[in-house]
Amino acid sequence: MAARRSVDPAKTRAAVAAVADWLRDDSMPNPDRTELGEAVRLTARTLAAIAPGASVEVRVPPFVAVQCISGPEHRRGNPPNVVETDPRTWLLLATGLLEVADAAASGGLRLSGSRAGEIAGLLPLVSVSG
Repeated sequence: MAARRSVDPAKTRAAVAAVADWLRDDSMPNPDRTELGEAVRLTARTLAAIAPGASVEVRVPPFVAVQCISGPEHRRGNPPNVVETDPRTWLLLATGLLEVADAAASGGLRLSGSRAGEIAGLLPLVSVSG
């Protein structure tokens, strides 16, 4: 198994800060794809680092998919517990600007499997001030 990448909290905060204005105000121009991808990847990897395991797969296409939360591991085919969303919704969740229940109710977040909802207790991952 490949080693998990370590997460640098300062780098994660900086990546999120680079897109924070857009997260607070969706009328702002979309961030650069590189900045957006960096914020998404680092926050998802932070989740995997604080909740190591392979019971739930979190997908934020096209940028990242991570496995997290300890328990029964899934190694082949479609995992039974999946969280999937778009980059903006993920970052809103990761920063606490949106709640899991609200994102799921609006259709912006898809949760499948009995353990997928456990990510709600792990969020937010980083705060945005202001």
